[in-house]
Amino acid sequence: MNHTTMTRQDCLALDGADALAPLRGQFALPHGAIYLDGNSLGARPRAALARGLQVIEQEWGNDLIRSWNKAGWFDLPARLGNKLAPLIGARENEVVITDSTSVNLFKLLAGALDLQAAAPDGARRKVILTERDNFPTDLYMAQGLAEWLDRGYRMRMADAPEDIAAAIDDETAVVMLTHVNYRTGHLHDMRALTTAAQAKGALVLWDLAHSAGAVPVDLNGCNADFAVGCTYKYLNGGPGAPAFAWIAPRHHARFRQPLSGWWSHATPFAMQPEFRPGEGIRRAMCGTQPIVSLAMVECGLDIFSQVGMEAVRAKSLALTDLFIALVESRCAGHGLALITPREHDRRGSHVSFTHPHGYAVMQALIARGVIGDYREPHVMRFGFTPLYTSHADVWDAVEHLRDILDTRDYHPDARQNAVT
Repeated sequence: MNHTTMTRQDCLALDGADALAPLRGQFALPHGAIYLDGNSLGARPRAALARGLQVIEQEWGNDLIRSWNKAGWFDLPARLGNKLAPLIGARENEVVITDSTSVNLFKLLAGALDLQAAAPDGARRKVILTERDNFPTDLYMAQGLAEWLDRGYRMRMADAPEDIAAAIDDETAVVMLTHVNYRTGHLHDMRALTTAAQAKGALVLWDLAHSAGAVPVDLNGCNADFAVGCTYKYLNGGPGAPAFAWIAPRHHARFRQPLSGWWSHATPFAMQPEFRPGEGIRRAMCGTQPIVSLAMVECGLDIFSQVGMEAVRAKSLALTDLFIALVESRCAGHGLALITPREHDRRGSHVSFTHPHGYAVMQALIARGVIGDYREPHVMRFGFTPLYTSHADVWDAVEHLRDILDTRDYHPDARQNAVT
């Protein structure tokens, strides 16, 4: 189908034939809104409201502390991890949902460096290799950890995705990458980069924040070492929902991390003064879990149990192909520049265009109910969540964008909000 000659009626026809379309009804989307920011915060599953009331009114309100046992609160991080595992190519009891992405990255990065320090050539492996355009919190955590260790550890940044493999050398301890770039939507080849790093003796830590629930991931199939990610984007777990951690089973027995809180203890309620690590992925945990927010995560994961990731990926590519083609054909001549790869094997599930007044244009879109977001410099991001985004949404969003640009219905001097 030629996207540039499509009509809105064509888009409605595609929606009518879309096997994933019925899933949209399981989300509480505001009337009249076109939500294209699920790559930043996923929409609310309708089931989350009832689940929240259940946790607050019954489990907390009536059963009180008994719910740690009666309602299964204590086992919730591992039980939800098992529901997430198939989406990222993990097996049962290999994932826990806990803490934030930043905290999990700190723990797993510290553990990876500790493993390397014990290796025969560990004395010279002091480099954390990443890319300059990695998500800032990942860079900050690596910088902070290297400075805290203060034993010659340092971070090295590749300037472009194609430079990463060549930058891995015998000083590299860990390659730390985000699978899908938060700004551009560039998708790394996980298998190729993991293989290249391990061939040089390095370990690899993958951030799946923009991958989990958006693109197929196969951590075990790619022989990855470590992975973290969040649940509040494509997994629709709720604002600030707990993140997840995965450690390859071959590393479990020797894995240590500095935040050795009581939830990672082998027998936390033995109340022993000495730390003794638990078995398996439990070693990645730290302290007491935020049960109310943790419980919400299950509502999003349950929707994924109704669909395969291959179907999600196929629709994602169809939506992003359509969006790119319509923007470039219907909004031509307005200074927009695509920075997202066109190739399917190099693209995640969001599309980014730059514009000299990108923030102002995005604010004008949001005022019309077309909700995307903005990232410096000049980047407008549009996320496509196949569980609830329709082809008609794509058409209507581009029509609003075209009209805003044609009529200059935006304020170039718009003052930026704290969250863009």
